[in-house]
Amino acid sequence: MKDSPSMTERDLKDMFEQNFEHLRAENGHSLSPEVREAAWQQVRLYWSRLRHIAEAVTDTEVELSLPNQKTPKGRPFCIEGVVDIVRESDRVTMYDIKTHDLDFVRSNREFYEDQLNVYAHIWQQLRGQRLDEAAIIATPPPDKVLDAVRAGDPARIQAACREWDPVVPIPFDAGKVKKTVDQFARAVDAIEDHQFAPPGVETLEQRNPDGRSFAHRVCRNCDVRFSCASYRSYARKYKDRNWRKFAAFYDAPADEGEEQDRTEVSMGSVASAMEAAEDL
Repeated sequence: MKDSPSMTERDLKDMFEQNFEHLRAENGHSLSPEVREAAWQQVRLYWSRLRHIAEAVTDTEVELSLPNQKTPKGRPFCIEGVVDIVRESDRVTMYDIKTHDLDFVRSNREFYEDQLNVYAHIWQQLRGQRLDEAAIIATPPPDKVLDAVRAGDPARIQAACREWDPVVPIPFDAGKVKKTVDQFARAVDAIEDHQFAPPGVETLEQRNPDGRSFAHRVCRNCDVRFSCASYRSYARKYKDRNWRKFAAFYDAPADEGEEQDRTEVSMGSVASAMEAAEDL
């Protein structure tokens, strides 16, 4: 990115298509045209909002590893992660890119602090590199941005994107690394012993003081939530708007010949609106 400061949207789209074809060839799966276009629009929004960081990245997709760890029951494991590094003048920043909801990240910084403590330890102690700050980048555009895009109003899109700050600074303390590694170790033992299960619908409905449910704060960030029976029940009851995309598969009628309803997204209007809002 840093070597191409004049990257155009056409360049970005070409990269998107190349990555798409690479992933399709690698795993043998493809995406529907609607989902593929929605993915491209998210990439475009993300690039428009965070181009200044993307072009400043000096070390991209840096693989970090903490090997030779043991669980309380003696199982070997290692902790791995991938981060991006930005070196600017006299400061070094570590970015961890997440597909998690921005509000969730802001409300649960301690979760990410634990993870970044380990990454910072690997970067500083094992690699001997300097680190001044760390941050999470929450890639999904917030509802306000998506609603503006759906409305097709360029002025509204610009205003929503100006308010959208996906970068969440996370403090790190290398002194807490052992505690975090111990938590990972116990989790490994629990998984290997099959001691895990999704919480019940009652838990998903519980709300914290700000009024948001457990499902909104936690499950919303799980990429496989619609494979969870508890969340499917919650989605049906509270009419999760994304549930309609999956309902046809889970709630299919007995007659396989019956035509399935599906949600259609008019991405043409989205693209037109985004063309009009080129300079976010």
